[in-house]
Amino acid sequence: MIDFTLWDILRNLLLAARWTLALSLIAFIGGSLVGLALTFLRLTRWPGAALFCRLYTELFQGTPLLMQLFLAFFGVAVFGLDVSAWTAAAVALTLFSSAFLHDIWRGCVEAVPKGQWEGARVLGLGYLKSMRHIILPQALRMAIAPTVGFSVQIIKGTALASVIGFVELTKVGTMLNNATLEPFTVFALVALLYFAMCYPLSRLARYLEARLNVTAR
Repeated sequence: MIDFTLWDILRNLLLAARWTLALSLIAFIGGSLVGLALTFLRLTRWPGAALFCRLYTELFQGTPLLMQLFLAFFGVAVFGLDVSAWTAAAVALTLFSSAFLHDIWRGCVEAVPKGQWEGARVLGLGYLKSMRHIILPQALRMAIAPTVGFSVQIIKGTALASVIGFVELTKVGTMLNNATLEPFTVFALVALLYFAMCYPLSRLARYLEARLNVTAR
């Protein structure tokens, strides 16, 4: 057993938390870009768009994130590719996040009352102008709160990346526990740091939901 002071444990966990935040940020930005592309694809009139987006969503929502991480890290070795834990975790979390973000945004677009579409047609607006000036602004307003809320799930999901060797908060917590044999202290601090990262986002999502809930007005 190695002697660590409380500050040593906390300092190492804080250093590891930056990689949790970095991976969360990458997954959120990447997932947003892919999810946005899927949403616009779904809004097109291409016959296969709806089927493709539905299959994509069901695939990544219907399989455990842990399996996706394993496939991204170990599965690609079948094709002779060697990827780092960083790359595999970023790719898996991006694909996982994009499926949920696409579903959130698609639902927000479909939640805009049909009367808004009819009003746009009465004004003589075409499909693209109706989307740009009437539908998307309202959908965006509805989407902000659940999008912020889902970011909490991304942060918590990064903990699974430790199983493929990605050194983030949970992984460092496990390493410190093995070195100090103080599981209560170590994992209590790990939980506290996750709470410190997630709680402000949860509160922000609730605030935005109450503030921007256009459907209730």
